Amino acid sequence: MTKTDNYYSPMTNLKSDTPTTVRSGEELDKDALQGYLTTQVPGFGTITDIGQFPGGYSNLTYLLKIEGQEYVLRRPPFGAKEIKGGHDMGREFRVLSMLKAAGYTKIPEPVVFCEDESVLGCPFYVMERVPGIILRAYMAPKLNLLAEQMRQLSEALVDNLVDLHAIAIHQTGLINLGKPDGYIRRQVEGWHKRYLAARTDDLPTMDQLARWLTDTLPTENPPTLIHNDYKYDNVVLNPDDLTDIRAVLDWEMTTVGDPLMDVGTSLSYWAEANDGPFEKSFNLTWLPGNLTRQDFANRYAERSGRDISNLLYYYVFGLFKNAVVIQQIYGRYKKGLTKDERFATLLTGVQALAEKGVRAVDAAKI
Repeated sequence: MTKTDNYYSPMTNLKSDTPTTVRSGEELDKDALQGYLTTQVPGFGTITDIGQFPGGYSNLTYLLKIEGQEYVLRRPPFGAKEIKGGHDMGREFRVLSMLKAAGYTKIPEPVVFCEDESVLGCPFYVMERVPGIILRAYMAPKLNLLAEQMRQLSEALVDNLVDLHAIAIHQTGLINLGKPDGYIRRQVEGWHKRYLAARTDDLPTMDQLARWLTDTLPTENPPTLIHNDYKYDNVVLNPDDLTDIRAVLDWEMTTVGDPLMDVGTSLSYWAEANDGPFEKSFNLTWLPGNLTRQDFANRYAERSGRDISNLLYYYVFGLFKNAVVIQQIYGRYKKGLTKDERFATLLTGVQALAEKGVRAVDAAKI
């Protein structure tokens, strides 16, 4: 492939999402894990190696190599027992199982869920690994991706979100994952309570956003399945065609509710070229070729037929929710519940997202 706008084919730069050595303090008890899987999964082989995927600040993800087969294990972060909603391994496993039963194929095959905390000290689940590429923000400087390819991928990401929102929730039983009536109000109130419980510093912009979200609650749209964490590094791509999404990952916050809540969350991750460095650390969306936030919204509206005239509210809620998640992680670090030094400066991230939300409200645009 020839050069295009100083961007090159990714085939010479990308490798599949690669695990590394398990971080100190986050090791798994291999013998206990082996014993459990041997008894619970017929024909499960011997664990030959355990690695850890380095991405993410929340739930921990490990690679299990089993004599020619690879599996992925997901568990909550250490020191996170006080935070339930975002680390519900049983819920994620149940969602995968229901999606499989509903005929949705872009998921890893669920294998087993363990709620017995005597095995690893926490609930966890195991699924088959879907091989492919996961685009993570830290990879951006060395990717040199084609601008046209990034555009096609960003369009595919929007289109797949539309497809997720089109899954028949009533016929498949997925409606039972949540209570859509009053969903937005519960989310705003719930995330505000989480913020107050995790607060370590006085941040007036967070209080300002909480008041605005409470005072301007929108009328809810008809419910759909919503992923609640839909972004580039939660999809697995075909290495031979990066516009082909093989699987969607991280379903633990999935529920049913207003689909624009999902769109707003995705847009809250969607950094553009003129955004700050913290925002750019979330995603690759600021690279040339990607849709802008407004382009994302317009394509979603066109493909789904939904009215997005009040999308600003959902976008600001997404920023607020992400800021609370970061505050929770920072709060655990401040309490000494985790010693991961990546978390030491996360308060600046809370500030950055809150200020971005205030600017969006003032400018009345995403």
